Amino acid sequence: MSAQAVTLRVAVIDDDSGFLRVLAKRLEGAGYQYRILSGPVPAEELAAMKLNALLVDPSLLGPLAWEFLERVCGMLPGLGVIVCTQGATVAQRVRGLRLGADDWISKPSHPEEVIARIEAVVRRHRRGQTREDLGPLVAGELEIRPDRFQAYVAGESLEFTRREFELLDVLAQHAGKVLERDEIYRRVWGYSMIHGDRSVDVFVRKLRSKLQKRSPGWDYIHTHFGIGYRFDPQPLEPGADLLPGSEHVDQVADGEPSEVEPAKPAIS
Repeated sequence: MSAQAVTLRVAVIDDDSGFLRVLAKRLEGAGYQYRILSGPVPAEELAAMKLNALLVDPSLLGPLAWEFLERVCGMLPGLGVIVCTQGATVAQRVRGLRLGADDWISKPSHPEEVIARIEAVVRRHRRGQTREDLGPLVAGELEIRPDRFQAYVAGESLEFTRREFELLDVLAQHAGKVLERDEIYRRVWGYSMIHGDRSVDVFVRKLRSKLQKRSPGWDYIHTHFGIGYRFDPQPLEPGADLLPGSEHVDQVADGEPSEVEPAKPAIS
């Protein structure tokens, strides 16, 4: 039994008795400390449990599923969040991942795979925590603080979501280097990008919008059409402030503009 398995603390929000019975046996066998929850729990209570990961079936949460997912992912950036549910559409999976979930597993699923995915998510978060020890990164007018999952301009927070910050941090770690979209996706979302997925472009556009509003005299993220993006802060000439949509039209690999997010259906 590994030291990692012994120290992991997991909460499961699910009401599938058969699935829970088998999963509980596997969690015990792996040496996990775990709690089974019958419904949504305030983020503050989850924080008090000192969890490494949360496994949740959003179908149990009804119309509050998206709100709960967004709140937990936003308030607890160090918590690995894995969605495990049945019958979700591609659009629903994409929405959940964009809200901050680290992984999405479709039921029926084998408990061993669930445990392996939990461990993978926890490993990614622990690698991110080692990044926190490197301290702040200052670029242009921007101060990036991995220890807080935040970035600041003139001491004021830009209020990035967790996913937005993770994207900025990955780009900033490789300042001056062109990162392909597939590589960005693997580093931020944790697995390979599906062909046609525009998540990277959508989130880069959100980053640019927030950066431009707070630091209009600098250009931070540069597009390499058909390839990816490069983080390279450069001061703009007076009067040369970027106009929204004028110079930074984000494109996917086939060269088509990426300007519209997919529809976001609710989980029923």
